[in-house]
Amino acid sequence: MRHMPCFLIRVFSLIALFSCVSGGQTPAFAGDAIRINGSGTGLELMKPLIEIYAGAHPGVTFDMQKPLGSSGAIKALIAGALDIAVTSRPLKPDEAARGAKVSTFGKTPLAIVTKKGVPRKNILIGELEAIYSGTTRKWPDGENIRVVLRPLEDIDTKILRGLSPGMDKAVSGAQKRQGMITAVTDTESNEMVARTEGSIGTAGLAGIMAGNISLNILSLNGVMPDPMTLADGSYPLAKDIDFVTTANPPDAAAKFLQFIYSDKGREVVERLGVLLPAAGKARK
Repeated sequence: MRHMPCFLIRVFSLIALFSCVSGGQTPAFAGDAIRINGSGTGLELMKPLIEIYAGAHPGVTFDMQKPLGSSGAIKALIAGALDIAVTSRPLKPDEAARGAKVSTFGKTPLAIVTKKGVPRKNILIGELEAIYSGTTRKWPDGENIRVVLRPLEDIDTKILRGLSPGMDKAVSGAQKRQGMITAVTDTESNEMVARTEGSIGTAGLAGIMAGNISLNILSLNGVMPDPMTLADGSYPLAKDIDFVTTANPPDAAAKFLQFIYSDKGREVVERLGVLLPAAGKARK
């Protein structure tokens, strides 16, 4: 028998949405349980989708613990402890060889964020390089700048390092400095930035919007992070949101993924800062 995690999301509201959500699909049956985990950004995005889907399918429950991150969730999926992993990094060859199968979904901007009250609305790439390198240590009001890093191999770190050669060098140097703040997961990073005076870090836009997280979102070189600027290429930092399952996921999990990829599911996530490919076209 499956062990039921301590954090169990059960939502039985929005029953009236049943007809528009089910859309003729085979109904899910009572007793179905969907075990899902992954990146913090992805899990925040799942919450409104779960609310709608569970309201339309009262027999379905969702088991979703605190985020394991992409790597941890894929490992748990391969071990049989999860049905769906929501990920933000490419699948590794050894993970695919062990039965993991990725379905591409969309992208969300990786935003540069600060604690509310930091007196900035825009930041230039050169300024960001100076902050991460330690050359610039104070905000214009005199408050110390406190950089919230992600682990060296984290996808957010890799995305940020790819912004420019100067940013690659600055982030690499910041990783080696003593006394730096490092947050392991998206959720930890968002919470750390939100409560640390003078902080700056990164956050997936979809996670901020879906979780209604109180952060100051900066424009980068005058360009705000949103799906439109991601689509036209003017905003350079993009974070993938994909789904990883086994080759034959449980029926309940497969039906939930069908809903996410449906017109109704796409409508929900597009309002929350996700850029989706045209229906029926896989992202490259």
